Amino acid sequence: MNRATAKRLIERYFRQLTEGCGNSNCTNEFCASCSTCQPLGNNAAAAKALELFKVNAKLCDYYPSVESRSDENSRLRREMSTEEFSDVHYLTEHTVCRILSACEEEGNYSALVRVIGRIFSNADALMKSFRKEEPSAAAKTLNSLKSKGEEKQSDQSSEKKLSSSASSPDETPNGIPNSFESSVDIDAVRRVYDKLLSVDQVESALVNAIIYLTPNVELDLEYLDVYEANPDYLNIFIIVMENSNLHSPEYLEVALPLFCKAMSKLPLTALARLSKLWSTFGLPHVRRMMETFQQLITFTVVSNEYGVENLINDDETVVAATKCLRVVFYAIILGGEVDVEHNEEDDEDAESDELTLHELLGEDRLYKKGPRVDPLEKELSVRPIDSVKPLIPFEDFVNESVNEVIEMDKDFTFFKVNAETKFSFQSCPFILSVITKSQGLYYDNRIRMYSERRLTALYSMVQGQQPNPYLKLKVRRDHIIDDALVRLEMISMENPSDLKKQLYVEFEDEQGVDEGGVSKEFFQLVLEEIFNLDIGMFTYDNDTKLFWFNSSSLENEAQYTLIGIVLGLAIYNNCILDVHFPMVVYRKLMGKKGTFLDLSDSHPVLYQSLKEVLEYSGSLEEDMMLTFQISHTDLFGNPILYDLKEKGDQIPVTKENRQEFVHLYADYILNKSVESQFKAFKKGFLMVTNESPLKYLFRPEEVELLICGSRKLDFEALEKTTEYDGGYTKDSQIIKDFWETIHSFGEEQKRLFLQFTTGTDRAPVGGLGKLKMIIAKNGSDSDRLPTSHTCFNALLLPEYSSKDKLKERLLKAITYAKG
Repeated sequence: MNRATAKRLIERYFRQLTEGCGNSNCTNEFCASCSTCQPLGNNAAAAKALELFKVNAKLCDYYPSVESRSDENSRLRREMSTEEFSDVHYLTEHTVCRILSACEEEGNYSALVRVIGRIFSNADALMKSFRKEEPSAAAKTLNSLKSKGEEKQSDQSSEKKLSSSASSPDETPNGIPNSFESSVDIDAVRRVYDKLLSVDQVESALVNAIIYLTPNVELDLEYLDVYEANPDYLNIFIIVMENSNLHSPEYLEVALPLFCKAMSKLPLTALARLSKLWSTFGLPHVRRMMETFQQLITFTVVSNEYGVENLINDDETVVAATKCLRVVFYAIILGGEVDVEHNEEDDEDAESDELTLHELLGEDRLYKKGPRVDPLEKELSVRPIDSVKPLIPFEDFVNESVNEVIEMDKDFTFFKVNAETKFSFQSCPFILSVITKSQGLYYDNRIRMYSERRLTALYSMVQGQQPNPYLKLKVRRDHIIDDALVRLEMISMENPSDLKKQLYVEFEDEQGVDEGGVSKEFFQLVLEEIFNLDIGMFTYDNDTKLFWFNSSSLENEAQYTLIGIVLGLAIYNNCILDVHFPMVVYRKLMGKKGTFLDLSDSHPVLYQSLKEVLEYSGSLEEDMMLTFQISHTDLFGNPILYDLKEKGDQIPVTKENRQEFVHLYADYILNKSVESQFKAFKKGFLMVTNESPLKYLFRPEEVELLICGSRKLDFEALEKTTEYDGGYTKDSQIIKDFWETIHSFGEEQKRLFLQFTTGTDRAPVGGLGKLKMIIAKNGSDSDRLPTSHTCFNALLLPEYSSKDKLKERLLKAITYAKG
């Protein structure tokens, strides 16, 4: 138990000894409300509280105190009300309405406040409340089974039967329901909250009750395994989370943080059940829960100051709320459109029994093999990539306040090394932005590079060879594909781990040290060659401006493996590539097969045609005369016939089988027809990224952003982050002229400028503001053109005498930069 929880419990014992619980009929000898309790002074009570804490003595239920009135009649009415409702041991909608009605008649809500406080602060009472089968109905059912002359059972006996009855007839051997259904009448709970929250005095009773309830619940879950003994314990969390005011300031200070800590202690099976249940609640309710946890996280972050000494990872409230948010995250996946089928087969090599050098050096924890899996994801058998359309967009789960204060170097260490003892936000990647996650990936890649470099040095010392710490590629410009292919193919066969080294490119007969810029140029030239339509590896759609694998390509699979390696190396070496693939390529790389919906992006014309087939109301056989045999053209324009099913030319497409026809057609176009090409492509990609947390941290659209960068160019953001050198400042006249000129450029000219200065016409993840461009003075006025060091994103700019000359020289430089 942590110190904060212990402190809260001792305080509760102290208050119980000095103030009592408020129940005039209390029988707890260690409570001031009990008639037999001896009054104690503060010092004696403090010592006694510590003693009671050590022996885990009984704590009373909480009865909220109500302000006393001088009016004797009011006091008598209040006492009568207390007596009248003292036999209420759990709540039903009927009971609440009865108490509310009595209180409205008297114009005094103290009885309601007491009952609500008592029930909501007691785990057992709350767990039995708001059951689907009302107590009166249960009693009637029991009575109908008895003979007419038999006496009715007492309310207490009925209550016992109700609490012991299972919430679902279908149970596993350990008593946990197979179904995720709960015994709570959700609609009744919502109606009750609507009534209760309209009474001002009830709000504080609910807040105080949760404060008293949750430390005991947390202890029960942590030490007593109460959920395993009684799965209905989950009802407590279901009922409390239906309170639509949880996000209000009254709860955010103490009650909600305590509740989240208790909820985060639920076992995995309970969290999975809760997620499944919430997924059935519909968008407004799930969104409210998501916003409640997000609000608590944001409120806590902005209320504290974090730094190296005080990490956000150590903030119990933020951590607990993030874990609770994860339950909602999977609920929005389950509640939306999900495709758990159509998975690509993983061709990962079986793990060897031999010790690796990493294991011999004691680094095996840092370089764990195999993909990481979220335990809740495994329990629910659903992954974020299985989501076709979530209830709430994934972007809404990103919390900007967390992303601003997180120390990613420390978080990365917790993620890779101390996962058992320290919380890492990378274990809940949905809360992190692409920029933050890419930092984590950058650390992972760099550490792996340094490790490979160290191992190479170790090998060379042992074997007496020249150390080769980099992945060196020496290529000729006019034979770039052949040179790169041969070298990378040799490396992938002889020593694939060399692909994990830092890339170092050298063009033959050219001077230039590769600090990043030469690699960028290498990637650019390789891509231009590979995506050249004359080679025929890919087809190009003029409407979508996207490339797709050519199913009838004459190139061997090694060429496709090369482009896969190039994509992997780009991510690994933090380079942006100018590739134009449809999203289905990234989905397939992450483990999903292409489906009919993916055709809308990759083959829009075919998608529209197949959609019309699905929606056609007339006779498909007579009007369209389609069969399960399709045709497409090869590289030379010759028609190729393909049977989607055996003897497909003899099977007509009808209303009954059109869904199957569309599914098979899409499967052929996106999967089967390009199977060998894509398999080789993916093999090359995984050679570089197979041990990376890429698949765990990123969704397909984020992987595209990592590889291709963003097409949105915000030059205003670039201007704000640009640094100046050699005598220039942001107030220099030529700098003012320069930015006015850049902002006046059209989209194409801006891209040319970006290509000239940085080596790519795309913005990195996070936008141009993350680029860190440098503009340096390169002498006084002259006719020389501006030059650049793409490795360092540096522009060397002479101090031209006029704005017109600056524009003319700059345009000439960026327009004729190639060749």
